[in-house]
Amino acid sequence: MAASRRSIRALETSADQSVTTLELFFDLVFVFALTQITALMAHDLSWHGLLRGILLVGLLWWSWIGFSWLCNLVKADEGSVAGVLLLSMAAMFLIALAIPEAFHDLPGGLPGPVVIACAYFAFRALHLVLFWLIADGDPVLRRTLLRFAPSMLAATALLLIASQYHGRTQTLLWAAALAADYGGTYLIDARGWRFRSAAHFAERHGLIVIIALGESIVAIGVGVTDLPISWPILLASLLGLVVSAALWWIYFDAAVRYGERALEKEPPETRPKLARDAYTFLHLPMVIGIVLLALGLKKVLEYVGDTEHHHLDDPLKGVGLYALFVGVALYLLGHVGFKRRTMHQWSVSRLITAALVLIAIPLVTNVPALGQLAVLAALLTVLVAFETVRFAQERDELKHR
Repeated sequence: MAASRRSIRALETSADQSVTTLELFFDLVFVFALTQITALMAHDLSWHGLLRGILLVGLLWWSWIGFSWLCNLVKADEGSVAGVLLLSMAAMFLIALAIPEAFHDLPGGLPGPVVIACAYFAFRALHLVLFWLIADGDPVLRRTLLRFAPSMLAATALLLIASQYHGRTQTLLWAAALAADYGGTYLIDARGWRFRSAAHFAERHGLIVIIALGESIVAIGVGVTDLPISWPILLASLLGLVVSAALWWIYFDAAVRYGERALEKEPPETRPKLARDAYTFLHLPMVIGIVLLALGLKKVLEYVGDTEHHHLDDPLKGVGLYALFVGVALYLLGHVGFKRRTMHQWSVSRLITAALVLIAIPLVTNVPALGQLAVLAALLTVLVAFETVRFAQERDELKHR
């Protein structure tokens, strides 16, 4: 394949480009960061702590998403791109390391909130400069990048300002920073971006969903790390695995294929907008939902396994209960939006299940934690069984066409 750009050594991707091992290596830092966020929310199990955890997920998602676009244009493991990707990986790793001090700086050492703001700026700057260099000879893309830069600078400035405050003011400044970053990107005419490989883009986002689901599995194990194994722990762990497996099926049995096919069929001039809406924005609630589920699973395992502080008939309450159920509902609603944007259809079964999951919250308030998890697993199992039978022919054609 012909190579390079004049300003930087880079090799263009092909239409059937697959995800590289360097991109997978890059994602390992994302796994670590999600684990850090779950632990932070579990440590501060309050509504304010939950909101801060969601803001951190939003920050990491926006960091990750930039390179999913860039590496759709040039190969991640070729030329100078590989070096920049590794440097960006280091910046994200610094963000992940500082997550426990994202809002509360510990005595001694460097100020955690400032470290995160500076590492975020470094990450975004590396992405923007690399994008600018590979856009050599494409004035439309460069104009789009110039419109994109102010929102990135505003977000970083607000994070630095937030590092000097505490409490609600700090949280509001974080929210303003993400609003500037996300809103600035949404307002840019999507036709100015470039998009080359539907296969790569769909696979890239599918893999990040798998990584997030892996965090829900990790949360099950972490929740009982220091506890003796018991029948309640085994049962809760299997129920948690059923929930995670159902979420996997919901995405990977058909949605991932429909999404890729929709991108392939979309006219080139509107394809970047579809990719932005369906993947950049509508995959975020899926990832947030999985992180909230991981928090809920972690608390359920603590409730059923820690006999010194909890009884087996204790119900999960408050933030833990809402994280467990709302996380799944948010994941399902993300899929509803994704299907609507890509296929122009409403997923009625998933919309109804999301509603039932939310309705179930007040009904299971006094049910033991293990029973609450069983209700959630049952609702998802019914959804999977219904869609397996109802759409059997369509799914078979989709997989084997």
